[in-house]
Amino acid sequence: MKRLATICARGGSRGVKNKNIRPLGGKPLIAHTIEQVFQSGLFSTLAVSSDNPKILKIAEEWGVEHLINRPPEMATDMAAKLPAIRHCSQTVEKRTGEVYDTFVDLDASSPLRNIDDICGAVSFVERDGVDTVITGTQARRSPYFNLVEVNDNGSVYLSKQLEKRIVRRQDSPKCYDMNASIYAWTRKALLFGENNLFGAATRLFVMPEERSVDIDNELDFKFVEYLFKNQEAEK
Repeated sequence: MKRLATICARGGSRGVKNKNIRPLGGKPLIAHTIEQVFQSGLFSTLAVSSDNPKILKIAEEWGVEHLINRPPEMATDMAAKLPAIRHCSQTVEKRTGEVYDTFVDLDASSPLRNIDDICGAVSFVERDGVDTVITGTQARRSPYFNLVEVNDNGSVYLSKQLEKRIVRRQDSPKCYDMNASIYAWTRKALLFGENNLFGAATRLFVMPEERSVDIDNELDFKFVEYLFKNQEAEK
């Protein structure tokens, strides 16, 4: 099996300025994900895609050979990430002449994952014949119990309602938060599928909550710093 790992890191983060190169535990944030790829021993190739030269330079300093310039139209606040992953993967195949069997994208803003998480998601695709794998963790809020929406008139209602009223969260159907940590595809699903993660063959790989924090704002970053220190202390 030939596997390609990608890290697609935009320069223009609004929630946390310069998020992908901000120091965490003495290293740029993106460096933690780069190290995880190398430490896993799973991948033939690693590529980093970015619209920001600083991010690409740091990736090179941390041993990444394939640096992909992300097109401006794929790096706006409104741009979906999947086309950027596909662009990066296709560019690497053209450069190297390689044809990869499994494609995995790791988000730099989710550094608390571990090697077992990466191996588990990859195994899900290769062993179980799944086309697409996303990762998530059990949700702390349920749309059937305590996740609400507000009407134009100000009235509040549950986001999802069942015929029988739920009086305990434990009785509601299980729901999961996508943690944006790991995405995995077969070659056909990524390069020739639709621009949609949620196909009939998409499956969820469940990760524990303590490894599922996706940095989206300053509070997230502080929380990750705290959990990262705890992880390091336990090693």
